[in-house]
Amino acid sequence: MQNAETDINQWVNDYTEELLRRASYKINNHEDAKDIVQETFLAAAKSLDKFQGKSSPKTWLFSILNNKIIDYYRKNSKKPKTSDIDTVSFFFDNDGGWNAPQKPNNWEIQDNEQHLLDNYEVIEVLNYCIENLPEKFNTVIKSKYYTKKKTEEICQELGISATNIWQIMHRAKLRLRGCIEQNWFVKVNK
Repeated sequence: MQNAETDINQWVNDYTEELLRRASYKINNHEDAKDIVQETFLAAAKSLDKFQGKSSPKTWLFSILNNKIIDYYRKNSKKPKTSDIDTVSFFFDNDGGWNAPQKPNNWEIQDNEQHLLDNYEVIEVLNYCIENLPEKFNTVIKSKYYTKKKTEEICQELGISATNIWQIMHRAKLRLRGCIEQNWFVKVNK
């Protein structure tokens, strides 16, 4: 037992920083990432007798971490996330017709100006809007566009169909559009 404790203690010292960096990149919430790294080491300690040394401890820990991240997204994708953005009233008027698209004068970027996604304020609003999407929408958008995962891989991780993922992406894009337009006004008009 002393050897197992020594192994785990050494692994905590050697790999915590790398595991935390990976978890923070995948989750984008530092506190949750720290919890997942702790869960990774707990799971490793509980199943240390199953570790046969066929891979390096680092590889084994990272595979446990990846499973913990998948579990995190599965658990959180089932939780409804409330948003302060009323998408329906933003896009539609009281009679059910489309509201005219709204954007401030400086939304248009001239050819000689910087690209829109190089603008810090736009990125700040975009990140705010992504973080305020419902959890499943947030997970799908980040998986597809941040980590460049294939649709099949996202479907498998979240346990949803390809039809469902495209519907989620469409709804997420509508919400992002509304949120960006709404919050861009607030930021620009401050």
